[in-house]
Amino acid sequence: MKQILVTGGAGFVGSHLCERLLEDGNDVICLDNFYSGAKENVWHLIGRPGFELVRHDVTDPYRIEVDEIYNLACPASPVYYQYDPIQTTKTSVFGTFHMLGIAKRTHAKILQASTSEVYGDPEIHPQPETYRGNVNPIGLRSCYDEGKRCAESLCFDYHRIHGVKAKVVRIFNTYGPRMAVNDGRVVSNFIVQALRGEDITIYGDGSQTRSFQFVSDLIEGLVRMMATEDTFTGPVNLGNPGEFTMLELAEKVVRMTGSRSKLVFRPLPADDPKMRRPDITLAKTHLAWEPKVPLDEGLKKTIDYFKEKLRV
Repeated sequence: MKQILVTGGAGFVGSHLCERLLEDGNDVICLDNFYSGAKENVWHLIGRPGFELVRHDVTDPYRIEVDEIYNLACPASPVYYQYDPIQTTKTSVFGTFHMLGIAKRTHAKILQASTSEVYGDPEIHPQPETYRGNVNPIGLRSCYDEGKRCAESLCFDYHRIHGVKAKVVRIFNTYGPRMAVNDGRVVSNFIVQALRGEDITIYGDGSQTRSFQFVSDLIEGLVRMMATEDTFTGPVNLGNPGEFTMLELAEKVVRMTGSRSKLVFRPLPADDPKMRRPDITLAKTHLAWEPKVPLDEGLKKTIDYFKEKLRV
């Protein structure tokens, strides 16, 4: 049995991770300030042996004795991270700094949840971990993009200088149950709009692409990355290499929901990536990992979740 700290543990991904770690027989401390996370995501875990829920903001110091840390704390949706960009940067940088301090003191392993956004609007396709990115450091998305890039830098410096057992994963678009209704990311946006019979908003001409992984695949990748040898830091891409245009995704959601929603087009936001697809060679080699859930199967589970959530 391990003592495991999950920051951002009441979020969409964090709640699934807490659930998995408990099922594996660990004690789990779920840390969240509930800015973008929600108590209802972990409500079913409260009262279970080995689970503890703590309200705390990672930008403030925290003291605990643990064996492993999964640092997921940071809003991942543009709706949330652009609302208070200064706090977003502080969460990525100060939060990671504080968690690395705990890892250094307790000799714990720490896994940093980075993002495909470190690649910006990529000029290489698909994106391998060796690609350094094409990021606008002063744009509206920079609070998240550059915050995560700085967090990666901290992890590697703590590993090199202090011997901290740090591991970095770069998470590509992930979807599934427990996404918030107002999450603002494309899968939840399309599903909610379709179920409500509203126009489905597509930014740009719909030709930009994304790769979508179901949340259970991501959780398996996170757990496997944490289990690698202490000297292996990554970074490692975790994503589904299947690539779809926004127009393809919208049409698929309309068909699967039986909606009569119409597609409407709006201007593409500044610095929005035109394509995004992971090279997962490293994950296959070092983690023996690749995604298992096809898009249609994952979308069905997500649509069913939102039907219950919206009671439609």
